[in-house]
Amino acid sequence: MQLYINTYGTYVHIKDEMFEVRIKEKETNDVKKHHFAASKVTSIIMTTGAALSTDAIRLAIINNVDIVFTEKDGQPLGRVWHSKLGSTTKIRKRQLEASLNGIGVQWTKAWLLTKLENQRDFIQDLKKHRAPQVDYLNDKITRLEALAISISTLQADCVADIADTLRGLEGTAGRLYFGTLSYVLTREHQFSGRSSRPAKDAFNAFLNYAFGILYSKIEKALIIAGLDPYLGFLHRDDYNQLSFVYDFIEPYRIYAETVVFRLFSGKKVNRIHTDQITNGYSLNSEGKALLVAAFNKYFDEETIRYKGKNQTRSNSIQYDAHTFANILIEKV
Repeated sequence: MQLYINTYGTYVHIKDEMFEVRIKEKETNDVKKHHFAASKVTSIIMTTGAALSTDAIRLAIINNVDIVFTEKDGQPLGRVWHSKLGSTTKIRKRQLEASLNGIGVQWTKAWLLTKLENQRDFIQDLKKHRAPQVDYLNDKITRLEALAISISTLQADCVADIADTLRGLEGTAGRLYFGTLSYVLTREHQFSGRSSRPAKDAFNAFLNYAFGILYSKIEKALIIAGLDPYLGFLHRDDYNQLSFVYDFIEPYRIYAETVVFRLFSGKKVNRIHTDQITNGYSLNSEGKALLVAAFNKYFDEETIRYKGKNQTRSNSIQYDAHTFANILIEKV
């Protein structure tokens, strides 16, 4: 269970060794109290002006509950995590070595190829109920497949040698993919490509927030697996940039995109879910509640068949992070 604290003035503290969330009603000033067992909570997401007691932080740390602070658009701002590494430093040493040799090339290409495969399969699935648009969709599938071939045939001893080419091919694929998503949506919700900070439309506002949730989940999975979220292969090592989060997330972006697309194509989103801001749009409390509920159900409640087991998408990502870490230190 994840606790999303997105109401201004909410107070989280401890009552009888449980998290107590106090929410004051605007109209009546009445305080509603909700209690959650620490053993049932996996993370606490703080998104607005709320208060968190030190006792609550302590209980979270003891029970390995991740506390994440985010910006209004869902982008992770910081997190409280236990001080112990929880794994061997050998993993991070091997991660650094891989970033500078052919192993990094192999993994970077694999992650990007999976991302393009997911995009192609998503468009393929769109054809089922859109007969008039089949020719358009087939064209985009063919072009994505050509870009995937271009990525797969690249050879280098280090990711840095082909980084610009990879980013260019990935960017072209992204424009094709999101252009296709816009094309099949109703005219009201069509958009002109990806935009962030601020989002230029409601679809991107939802997508940015969904990616923000996913970034946080990926970072947590990497930390648990003993990997360094900042030590990337493809993404640049800029100051305070979670470069490896942006590398590792690529195969899983489809989860956020699927949730958002289903909300729009299923006509669940309307004007009450976003607010107009300077030069763009942002999700309001109603929009965040809608997205978070849909995302959590898809990510943490629904199960998929993965590696021969029925498991949640959340668990599948953690499995992949551990597998990658073990391969680095040759345990698999």
